[in-house]
Amino acid sequence: MYLLMILDYAGVAVFAATGALAASRKELDLIGFMFFAAVTGMGGGTVRDIILGRPVFWVIDPGYILICVITGALVYFTAHRVEWRYRLLIWLDAIGLAAYCVIGAAKGMAATGSPIIAIVTGIMTATLGGILRDILANEPSVLLRPEIYISAALAGSGAFMAVHATGQPLIVSATFGVVIAFALRGGAIHYGWTLPRYRPRPGRPPEEAMKTIGKKRRKS
Repeated sequence: MYLLMILDYAGVAVFAATGALAASRKELDLIGFMFFAAVTGMGGGTVRDIILGRPVFWVIDPGYILICVITGALVYFTAHRVEWRYRLLIWLDAIGLAAYCVIGAAKGMAATGSPIIAIVTGIMTATLGGILRDILANEPSVLLRPEIYISAALAGSGAFMAVHATGQPLIVSATFGVVIAFALRGGAIHYGWTLPRYRPRPGRPPEEAMKTIGKKRRKS
């Protein structure tokens, strides 16, 4: 469980940094940086705990709040030294996603004992913070981008649960899930990997549709 705690703190810090970097792109003040850091770092886990009916994790351990506040302040004073901040943001987001999909799955499994629920909570924990960040920053949501995002969290959570089900040590299953999620998300960022997208087909002309309806009525 010590490994999961380290991953949890690391995931919050990394996601908080992505929120603060989004605030830097919007040229907000120090409080704005801290707010974005807190919402992004703790948003997914907060929704997860509410749905599971568990005490919200940062209420039990206010250290998570301090992590977000400190991270937001650090980024506020150092963001001007970082070039290509958007590129850094999406790579940090990939690291946070990989860590948090495993954390969320582990907490969902501990709360319910259901592998399916565990995978769902892993996806929620890993992605909702980034979604909230993009909404607040008025930027295109990760949900609307073509590259792999939620699928990476799904694969990481699923891989973690699959290895965990074989009785492997926690460090093995957690590492496997993190590597799978980061590899998929990293490949999507670097190589532009995507899943097949829906392509609408042209509808039938109204005249043809009416003829079909007429034939069905005559048969009946």
